[in-house]
Amino acid sequence: MQRSNALAPAVARLCNSSLAIGKSLSTSPLNVAADDLDSQVLVAGNAHSRLAILNRPSVLNALNTTIGARLHLLYKSWEEDHNVGFVMLKGSGKAFCAGGDIVGLYHLIDQGRKEDCKQFFRTLYRFIYFLGTYVKPHVALLNGVTMGGGAGISIPGTFRVATDKTVFATPETLIGFHPDAGASFYLPRLPGHLGEYLGLTGARLNGAEMIACGLATHYSQIAKLPLIEEHLGKLDTDDPSCIETSLENFGDIPSLDQTSVMHRTEIVDKCFGHDTVEEIIDSLECESSRTKDVWCSSILARLKETSPLSLKVSLRSIREGRYQTFDQCLEREYHMSLQGISKSFTTDFCEGVRARMVDKDMAPKWNPPSLEQISNNIVDQYFSPIESESLDLPTKLREAFT
Repeated sequence: MQRSNALAPAVARLCNSSLAIGKSLSTSPLNVAADDLDSQVLVAGNAHSRLAILNRPSVLNALNTTIGARLHLLYKSWEEDHNVGFVMLKGSGKAFCAGGDIVGLYHLIDQGRKEDCKQFFRTLYRFIYFLGTYVKPHVALLNGVTMGGGAGISIPGTFRVATDKTVFATPETLIGFHPDAGASFYLPRLPGHLGEYLGLTGARLNGAEMIACGLATHYSQIAKLPLIEEHLGKLDTDDPSCIETSLENFGDIPSLDQTSVMHRTEIVDKCFGHDTVEEIIDSLECESSRTKDVWCSSILARLKETSPLSLKVSLRSIREGRYQTFDQCLEREYHMSLQGISKSFTTDFCEGVRARMVDKDMAPKWNPPSLEQISNNIVDQYFSPIESESLDLPTKLREAFT
């Protein structure tokens, strides 16, 4: 039995107050039946570890309030269980998690269910914080699509295993939103200005690229995932080094494609290191004109597809996140998200979801329609805290023991 005693004091102290964390998550505002709640997150494992399985394969395991609440309650109970050494998370079907259920959120907004919208973000962000301060090792198996909120519920954990089928992205600007679910914390901590590039363009990375920039900790061919699951399921440990050794034993050496953005870090830093979106675009245009590089022209075309307001908001969010703590980023993102769906000064989120996910005409009408029409006041309003709204993250409790 390979079990460390280091976690015991932290878990014991957290047990007394963990009920308070879970009380607000005990019911879903969508009034989902208990059996439906259980079916959206399946549980496997043995006496020494647990495996949570996101189980909405028809929508690429998109996250809703029910899943966020279920995960939080499960993880809380496993953290308190001294017999459970570590926790794993994977998705059913061909995806890990495509992010938040934005179509479901779109319909809630359309129905005027503001409190349910707030609960969606509140529940998801609280779980992401819980994971980021989890006292036990966590292994996320990132096979297939891993985007937006899918990255949010995996990157804060201890280990992230990417495969040759993993597809990562933060595509929120394409739907008139901003990279959230903790993205404003981890994006600016990527090498150079790769975070700005990913956050503004919504560009995709594969598993090898995730390893190269640090988003993933391990890489294995998809064929090995069943073997990894089987082996980890037999471990009786809470020692991260034992888990890491096991993952390394099943690891493969990733190979970057010649066209990978990781071979273009110099131009990414040069163009996306500017202070404003306008300067970034000007720099890309200069590079495109000077070098005739197809990559530059493709990035420019992608930026022109996105919401102008989202570009400005996302750049500021990433830049602010570089100097903020994890909990500060989540708290700020929570207020930004509520502002972004409020329709008080922009309808870009609903318009983006309508155009790309509902009507699928791929022709969103952004408002304001151009960067030139976006004043600093509009951006400031997006960042304005909403009075009486707070995530109430238990920072003093949890960060004292992690």
